[in-house]
Amino acid sequence: MTKGLTLTISRQINATPQIVWRCLTEPDLLMQWFAPKPVEITEAEVDATPGGVFHIVMKVPEHGEMRGPSGCVLLTESHTRLVWTAALGPGFVPNPPHTNADDFYMTADIRLEARDGGCFYTAHALHATPQAVAAHERMGFHNGWGTAAEQLAELAAHYQNLA
Repeated sequence: MTKGLTLTISRQINATPQIVWRCLTEPDLLMQWFAPKPVEITEAEVDATPGGVFHIVMKVPEHGEMRGPSGCVLLTESHTRLVWTAALGPGFVPNPPHTNADDFYMTADIRLEARDGGCFYTAHALHATPQAVAAHERMGFHNGWGTAAEQLAELAAHYQNLA
């Protein structure tokens, strides 16, 4: 990881990496956990192949809909790692630059490791500049992504219990 430009959260999840992978890559499941409540994911599209699309639309109370450009999947290692970026669109096509100085592109590197009868989930958010890191921290990265990871753990445990 790029020192000083990466924010990270980790959680132990009581479900297999295969179940957690489904929650990460199946849009109907992703929509249930990917944003901290009361934020809602209203649309999701995931093609977990290199060059594929990673796209979500969020509805944020008192702010409305957040609809950015579609991102691009960079790397897929089934059931263990998914990397996507907002800097590129599907097919590795660069997305236009932001017009708002407070906006930034980031790359997400999600890793899943079978551990202790479940899955150790780690999410890295990589940024291009210290200013982007600071902006993401001000937005509440640790609380927001931590809450989303706990929602993922609940959803994955539910599906694990059904298996």
